[in-house]
Amino acid sequence: MNNLIGVYTIWYRDVLRFWYDKARMFSALLFPVFFLVIFGAGLTQSIGMMAEGVDFIQFMYPGIIAMSVLMGAFMSGVSIVWDREYGFLKEVLVAPISRISVAVGRTLGSATVATIQGIMILVLAPIVDVSLTVWMVVALIPLSFLLAASMGSLGILLASRVKSTEAFQAIMQMLMFPMMFLSGVFFPMQNLPSWMSVIVKINPASYGVAAIRQVVLGNPPDSPFTITLFGHAMGIWENIGVMAAFGLVMSILAMWSFGRQE
Repeated sequence: MNNLIGVYTIWYRDVLRFWYDKARMFSALLFPVFFLVIFGAGLTQSIGMMAEGVDFIQFMYPGIIAMSVLMGAFMSGVSIVWDREYGFLKEVLVAPISRISVAVGRTLGSATVATIQGIMILVLAPIVDVSLTVWMVVALIPLSFLLAASMGSLGILLASRVKSTEAFQAIMQMLMFPMMFLSGVFFPMQNLPSWMSVIVKINPASYGVAAIRQVVLGNPPDSPFTITLFGHAMGIWENIGVMAAFGLVMSILAMWSFGRQE
């Protein structure tokens, strides 16, 4: 019971901090708008239609949702490093709860916050002329949470090993931006150079982006929205399976790493 209470308390603390940080909430919405305006509106006429009835800004829109989730999940690791520097993490680790509970609470908290950040982008759908049904919104919530939990576990794993905020931010940027730009957020995953195609396919974030895009825009034949592995076009459930497997591995490693904290 103590472990469940500990998980809930850590989760609630992360969600509460986000809820009362209005500047963070505002920036979580403003940053994706910046990308949609600069890349989407600026390049739509030059690039043209990505698929039947889908222009470039509409193509980018579900990628921006995934980007918001990915960045929000990664950023949550910073709070762990801060807590270590200010001594709060040590107090948590000596509490009468297992260290696995600490990792689980952190993962759930970061995933919840990142999912909220992704769902906030749904208010932009009418602006980019994307029609969302109730089913799409319902499907996007667990998809976003899965992506957030997977990426958040990776961020927590790194934060449990890194000792300073400066080092974590440098490592985070070195990983986050390549993962974001090479996940199909800004360009289709067809007709890429061979070396880039390989990187896109081994990037776990690509499968989360593809799944979210398939929900929002559908998955017509010969679509540029799909990832092709060994000649097989990945369906939405296959993309979900890859993300779930990656998230499970990262969660186990994060829990193991927290168990070895001093």
